[in-house]
Amino acid sequence: QVQLVESGGGLVQAGGSLRLSCAASGRTFSSYAMGWFRQAPGKEREFVAAIIWSDSTTYYTDSVKGRFTISRDAAKDTLYLQMNSLKPEDTAVYYCAADRDWKYYLANPQEYDSWGQGTQVTVSS
Repeated sequence: QVQLVESGGGLVQAGGSLRLSCAASGRTFSSYAMGWFRQAPGKEREFVAAIIWSDSTTYYTDSVKGRFTISRDAAKDTLYLQMNSLKPEDTAVYYCAADRDWKYYLANPQEYDSWGQGTQVTVSS
């Protein structure tokens, strides 16, 4: 239904910045919200941020508030995650996800219906 492709990951020193992008194609008109999750080795997939597609209302997990910004460009069907002041604990594979309709809550991975392939972010100290 919705195909998602992440890009922009890489290796960065602590304190640096990266911007992740997620290009969407397919039935993007059906998206209620989109989100970013991350998964570090040995850990469960963790909610990072989400945005309501229609009005750009945003939500963040506490650990990234003030450092990360989620945004979207509806004309380009693209989702972004601007990551500043990166810390080694931000190291993870970052995934974007699309939510067709409200089912549970935005921080729950089960809320989302489509997932990208992930992009690696590594923050060195």
